[in-house]
Amino acid sequence: MLRFLTAGESHGPGLVGVIEGMPAGLHITAADINRDLSRRQQGYGRGGRMQIEQDEAVILSGVRNEMTLGSPISFVIWNRDHENWSDIMGTGSCTKIDQRVVARPRPGHADLAGGMKYHHQDLRNVLERASARETATRVAAGAFFKKFLQSFDIYIYSQVLEIGGVAAAPARINLDNLKEMQQCIEDSPVRCYDAGAAQQMMARIDQAKSEGESLGGVFETGALGVLPGLGSHTAWELRLDARLASLMMSIPAIKAVEIGDGIANSRLPGSQVHDAIYWQNQFGVERRTNRAGGVEGGISNGETILTRSYMKPIPTLYKPLTSVNTSTWEEEKADVERSDICAVPAASVVGEAMMAYGLAQAFCEKFAGDHMDEIGTSFREYRSYLKKVWKWEKT
Repeated sequence: MLRFLTAGESHGPGLVGVIEGMPAGLHITAADINRDLSRRQQGYGRGGRMQIEQDEAVILSGVRNEMTLGSPISFVIWNRDHENWSDIMGTGSCTKIDQRVVARPRPGHADLAGGMKYHHQDLRNVLERASARETATRVAAGAFFKKFLQSFDIYIYSQVLEIGGVAAAPARINLDNLKEMQQCIEDSPVRCYDAGAAQQMMARIDQAKSEGESLGGVFETGALGVLPGLGSHTAWELRLDARLASLMMSIPAIKAVEIGDGIANSRLPGSQVHDAIYWQNQFGVERRTNRAGGVEGGISNGETILTRSYMKPIPTLYKPLTSVNTSTWEEEKADVERSDICAVPAASVVGEAMMAYGLAQAFCEKFAGDHMDEIGTSFREYRSYLKKVWKWEKT
């Protein structure tokens, strides 16, 4: 079973990732990983930490000569800022007086709930792990999963659709225009295809910064080229849409996820929601709409997989809300940690990693094998079957 684990704290020595179950024979380079790590650090509204860290993954095991071995893959991303926190966040005894104890939990963060759960008096023991910096490890792991999917002509993209109430017209992305559209999105400081809306988003971020506020938003994640048949209706935990929604919800600050047009569909009659099925002699089965987001009955149906993730504003405010000092049990303003004003563009890159993981996991379940060649043989046989049975063919 394909799975991955992350470890590490925001200001600890480094972040560690372990991937288990990745087939042997996948070509991967450090550049493939570090490219996505750099993308995660970009985006208008990011904080000062991004000026300190220059994230690069160092692969420790499971890869030799740029080829996966089938054994567990491990890597580390060193935290450059740790040198400023080495006594406070080290694993040994702290000898100096710690001026960075957190006793005033931030509303909306894991500080208070985590402190109560794990009996921590210093809430830094919670926030260092709950920090969104952990997602750097997910993005590094996601580079492996994306490269795996690309071997079978499946491509992941993301785009920002809304920040702080400023909504954008989404790019209509397909395999023919993917490269062009991706470049336009990457060139945008807020990863938004709509240039006019992007300018308004940045102005809204500037306003929030001047007011000591933070902003949330919405991003779309898509997967092109997914064949019908990933996931299953036979057991609740195998349903592809449920698995993808869970993965997206695991990203810090994501509070809602929809598959396709799920929210709008809830307000419409069925005749305006379900995607009619057509037949063309040249291509076979055809859909002219994709309101279902590429999943029906928990199974991929051959259309683009689409999710939209809704991100709340970051809990750290430079004009903090009222909280309680857990040392004195008196009301005080919440602690302030260095933070972003808006991290929706960065979160969209994390969304790519999580979707890639969910699809790669389902793909490996459908086309099992210890080596890429074995999986490839099973994949090609299934494609041949689809052409014979459904005359399904996508390019």
